[in-house]
Amino acid sequence: MPRILVVDDEEPNRAALERIFLREGWSVTLAADGREALEKIRAERVRGEDIRVLLTDVKMPGMNGLDLLRAAKQLAPEVQVILMTAYGTVETAVEAMKEGAYDFVTKPLKRAEVVASIQKALERGELLAENRRLREQIAGTAERSTELVGQSAAMRSLLDEAGQVAPSMASVLITGESGTGKGALARWIHQQSGRRGARLVTVHCGAIPESLLESELFGYEAGAFTGATGKKEGRFDLANGGTLFLDEVTEMPLTVQVKLLRVLQDGEYERLGGTRTLRADVRVLAATNRDPEQAVAEGRLRADLYYRLNVIRLHAPALRERKEDIALLARHFLAVHARRNAKTVRGVESDAMAALEAHPWPGNVRELANVIERAVVLCREDSVRAVDLPPALRASGNADAGTETGWLTFAIGTPFTEVERRMIESTVRLCAGDRNLAAAMLGITARTIYRREAEWRGSESGDADGDPEAPPRPL
Repeated sequence: MPRILVVDDEEPNRAALERIFLREGWSVTLAADGREALEKIRAERVRGEDIRVLLTDVKMPGMNGLDLLRAAKQLAPEVQVILMTAYGTVETAVEAMKEGAYDFVTKPLKRAEVVASIQKALERGELLAENRRLREQIAGTAERSTELVGQSAAMRSLLDEAGQVAPSMASVLITGESGTGKGALARWIHQQSGRRGARLVTVHCGAIPESLLESELFGYEAGAFTGATGKKEGRFDLANGGTLFLDEVTEMPLTVQVKLLRVLQDGEYERLGGTRTLRADVRVLAATNRDPEQAVAEGRLRADLYYRLNVIRLHAPALRERKEDIALLARHFLAVHARRNAKTVRGVESDAMAALEAHPWPGNVRELANVIERAVVLCREDSVRAVDLPPALRASGNADAGTETGWLTFAIGTPFTEVERRMIESTVRLCAGDRNLAAAMLGITARTIYRREAEWRGSESGDADGDPEAPPRPL
């Protein structure tokens, strides 16, 4: 239900507007001054909801309407602000519009006029909210594209253990090289937990300046430092009832580690500059691409904090340690990026797949995703060929071609359809694309190979169109 915040220092005016808006079927929140209004905007955002329209008087004691407009826009940029005053002038209206006001109405208010203004502001706010959701969905596609895909023994073991851990409240420390999908694993654990209905809040400890990290995590009170004009919720506040993911936790300053340790031990913290003790109903997941024991030995990570974080240890394997997943991941990313870029690319040619499987992938799954996206964008045919790959990968494929052993290995439990596909594709590749020769070697007909290849192309085409039976979610 659309939520409207009415701000007026005169109680009869607030009550009259509330009655009008409730009859329109809108949800109404009231505030007597600017500071109370900002607190209510913050409170709604913490609950995951937003004030859609702010209707405020201009002339109020303390913070006036224009000051409230500026502060509200910083706190909630998409809120639609309508100013009302009995002292309306052209100059005030122009200043308000420059500051981002949606509309300007004068007192005494006419019911039809104010209702019409609110209705238009709600419609505009809904459009902005929808645009934001679409942007987040598009931006999240690339991030989610490294979610959990894999049939290798290493991946199956990891997901089995993560599935056991997810429903618990235990802290989890995820280790692994950059690009292996530690963040994706944290998101998966959150989604499988009882906290999936609340927020997963991520903090990149190495990306936030040391002087700001404490206030980002725990928030601050007004006057805590120069420029702190009001209270700010921290990431623990935002994650209340949900999960907090601390990425690259070994980059966290030691002074902040002390305060984090207290939260993990006692579930309590204070905001910067505050004296009131707050409770944290938050599950903590952490990740690092460093060796945590070495970080402890070097004094970068407190030993007591390490033991608190390391209740459960999960290790995301490097891509070179699960090479049997490369073909599956490549086809998954192909479907994702073909859809994103509106391209009709349906498969990966055998020469390109050989190059992908021969590459050492120092950047792991993230590097593979980027390579496939590049290939999809540059591809001129309906399938990715070796020529569409970066030169370094083509060199890997050529080098590997001269040392073909003729052996394939499969993890126990690999689905038969995947075994069959890899067997056929590898044999066709070994025969330089001669399907008749490959069929003779496999003891099947060439028609069977062509039929299987057509089925695979059709399946991949369905994935690109958003088939709900698309490949398993990746890491």
